[in-house]
Amino acid sequence: MGYTPKQLADKVEGHLKKNFGRTLKTASKELVFRSFALALLGLMEDSTVPSTVKQQKKEVHYLSLEFLLGRSLMKNAFNLGCLDALKEAAERLDINLSDLTEQEPDPSLGNGGLGRLAACYLEAMTSLGICATGYSVFYEYGMFLQGILNGEQAEMSDPWFEKGGVWWTKRPDDEYVVSFEGRVVQTEENGRLCFKTEEDTKVLAIPVDMTITGYGKSETNRLRVWQAETPPKKIDIRRYTEDAWDTRLTEADLVAEDINKVLYPNDKNLSGKMLRLRQQYFLVSATAQNIVKRYKRKYKKLQDFHKWNVIQINDTHPTLVIPELMRIFMDEEGMEWDEAWSIVTKSVAYTNHTVMAEALECWPQHLIERLMPRIWMILCEINRRYLSLLWVALGDEERVSGAAIIWNGQVRMANLCVHACFAVNGVSALHSRILREELFRSQVTLYSSKFRNVTNGIDHRRWLAQINPRLHSLVCDLCGSDRYLQKPEELEKLTAYTENRSALERLAEVKRQNKRDFARYLERTGGISVDPESIFDVQVKRLHEYKRQLMNVLHVLYLYNKLKDDPGADIAPHTFFFGAKAAPSYKMAKRIIELIHSLIGHIEADPAMKGRLSAVFLQNYRVSLAEQVMPASEISEQISTAGKEASGTGNMKFMLNGALTVGTLDGANVEIAELVGRENIFLFGLDAPEVKRLQNEGYSPLSYISRNAALRRVLDQITDGLYDGKSYADIANSLQIGAFESADRYLLMADFESYCAVHREADAAYRDAEGWNRRSLINIAKAGFFSADRAVADYARNIWNVQGKR
Repeated sequence: MGYTPKQLADKVEGHLKKNFGRTLKTASKELVFRSFALALLGLMEDSTVPSTVKQQKKEVHYLSLEFLLGRSLMKNAFNLGCLDALKEAAERLDINLSDLTEQEPDPSLGNGGLGRLAACYLEAMTSLGICATGYSVFYEYGMFLQGILNGEQAEMSDPWFEKGGVWWTKRPDDEYVVSFEGRVVQTEENGRLCFKTEEDTKVLAIPVDMTITGYGKSETNRLRVWQAETPPKKIDIRRYTEDAWDTRLTEADLVAEDINKVLYPNDKNLSGKMLRLRQQYFLVSATAQNIVKRYKRKYKKLQDFHKWNVIQINDTHPTLVIPELMRIFMDEEGMEWDEAWSIVTKSVAYTNHTVMAEALECWPQHLIERLMPRIWMILCEINRRYLSLLWVALGDEERVSGAAIIWNGQVRMANLCVHACFAVNGVSALHSRILREELFRSQVTLYSSKFRNVTNGIDHRRWLAQINPRLHSLVCDLCGSDRYLQKPEELEKLTAYTENRSALERLAEVKRQNKRDFARYLERTGGISVDPESIFDVQVKRLHEYKRQLMNVLHVLYLYNKLKDDPGADIAPHTFFFGAKAAPSYKMAKRIIELIHSLIGHIEADPAMKGRLSAVFLQNYRVSLAEQVMPASEISEQISTAGKEASGTGNMKFMLNGALTVGTLDGANVEIAELVGRENIFLFGLDAPEVKRLQNEGYSPLSYISRNAALRRVLDQITDGLYDGKSYADIANSLQIGAFESADRYLLMADFESYCAVHREADAAYRDAEGWNRRSLINIAKAGFFSADRAVADYARNIWNVQGKR
């Protein structure tokens, strides 16, 4: 499998001529990229086969509202074994590889860790030989492109498909009808009740497929995203011949157009809530119909559906697949309730990704009644039967109301998942414990055996071998082969070199070169100048208050004050990198981004900070930018309030690239600490039981502020304004007195002193280069546990009951 460099170069030139009528001299960079992509697609077609053509093989259907894929050119070349050939072909054709890869946009089909995890798992399933399909929604503009205007986030549309569509194939011959609104008509036929929805709004779901390659595999899987279109209708010719044309769009036109526009529309208003709910039902209805249709092509007995299909719900967004399958089995396939329920509850599993109340979806029942009346009827019956179990098992109204699916006008998606799914898993050991002991404590009484843990994992091939070739080469030299690509546990062999000075010096040189590369990248792409001899301290992730980017900002200002007060202070030069997008409607998150830019300007305006302290905001943070920063990072900021982060995956990617973690005992940080030893991670702050105890006893941030003069000073500074005169009194007040909610909900003030102290510890450790590199090597060696291959194998063995093959 693969091309020689000459063959690949010839294919590229052939596609330029055949598909675009261009030569290398006349083609744009975009057309050259497209030609390379077409060459790889040709290789996939010639040398791989879809896993779904195999008979008698159980299939995993992975439903996620987002898939954050990253670029595909280099990833596919790597998995197909022709990455070196691609690089040499580019050289033969006198094409700059960086220019080539920059032509490919990041597909805007995701936002953060949830979507990136889904992408990693789909690749891992393919690499492990597991037959799988990922399902999502086609978003024309996805999340948004982030711009910064006067220090404030500005959202711009991201028409990613215009350039990135080369990897995708639209399949209009496999369309499905999704029905919204209308009224349910009940009839009786042959002694059984039948239900039909009339006067509804119909939307077509058209599949758009992307082939997913696995490392060294001849079988491929696919990601299928659904595009909404209006069903064809008869044209009234008079509409176009009369004096006044009727140009009004139908309801179906408007619904279809809106469904595919953006990921996570603002749901602060009724229209946004309706659109989100439409997107979710559109995804699950099209997917469920597709799965059932494909099953019936292969097998005769629908009663065996669960033996050949497992549907994994990635967070609560696809939950409505449960009542939708019930609708299909009863209304279209003629099953009785008990038979349909037995199949559904053996087929669907649920991964919970959050303990945050606002992220545990609860929908107003009147919206579901209005938008999907038949689904509402099914939900009511599920809830009625479930309540009868709850009253017997729990007894009192408080516990029953908390576990109910429908209560007080709200439909709780997580509770539906716990009741209907055959397995419920958290994504780190701590998170899974919180699910059992706190969030779903009442349901555990009924369903204790359902609850599992599968700690998250990452695509270690992309996040080490592909993006960090220098480190990959060193790992292969020290381990004696590249077997870790298929057996990530092989990284453990690196522990034999923790006292080998030569190996540690080579590791240090890899990091130095990577830092210089990243510095050049920032200068080339953004005109940003950074000192590669400074410590690269990085916090890049979705911006949310519980992730505590604000505490990082306050600490940087604290360091600034120390250097101003004592210019000779023994503090190693630092560059702090921030990268984050804030949801457009999340005002506090957007204010924090504005504060970060005020802080950056404040530091840059002070010549005394040159060579001592700097901060950089990585605009429009995305997968392709993460691939640049992670190989160069030395400190990984994983500082969420303990008990709030389900797992995290950025912590794993940084660890794999040799960065040391500054973090709380939250999410997968707990397992990282257990694996590497507490001496090889910089822990600080309250743990989850301490957080809960403090909040129960009555947390007062003012008590911490009053006894910490340095903390009071930075709060006063952001209140009064930094160099630009902007006051951030609203942010300072939220940490001290609150407004419409309790002050400092995420305990920044309680953890600030400990956070500063652990940074002093990390600063001192950095001066001991050999010791730092030893810690770094240990982190890399222990990162194999956090591979997506291991996580997917856990799902396959403990939840899905499927087998793959290497």
